[in-house]
Amino acid sequence: MPLTLIVTDGLLPPGRQAATMARLSEAFLQLHGLQGNAFLTPNVIGHVQVVPQGSTFAGLQPVPVAIVEWLTPSFAFGSPEVQEAYVRAATEIVHAACGGQLPRERIWVNLTHAVDGMWGIGGKAWSNAELGTAVGAA
Repeated sequence: MPLTLIVTDGLLPPGRQAATMARLSEAFLQLHGLQGNAFLTPNVIGHVQVVPQGSTFAGLQPVPVAIVEWLTPSFAFGSPEVQEAYVRAATEIVHAACGGQLPRERIWVNLTHAVDGMWGIGGKAWSNAELGTAVGAA
């Protein structure tokens, strides 16, 4: 499940990037009841994308922002309760990682679902059913 954290340069010290990504990923796994799952955990991947100051915008103005973006199979984040809990947790994780200097109103969390059958791991296109089976067996 690819996670991308997009932040304006200067918000997230380089020394906090790995811990922030780990915390965001752990929150995802915990809310889905999948901490330590032998199949899914190694497939929660991601990167931090730091963009130059002046190149992120909100309200039609250049401002510092942070965006937490997930790409997952359609069954992930499947309930409003999990969605709400993750948005709250991710916002707090990023806010703390930025030393409280970024207002929560400038932290966005969004999700895109992959088309069923187009989840590629190790050269295999996995269907949602196959993923569910693999996660359940791990």
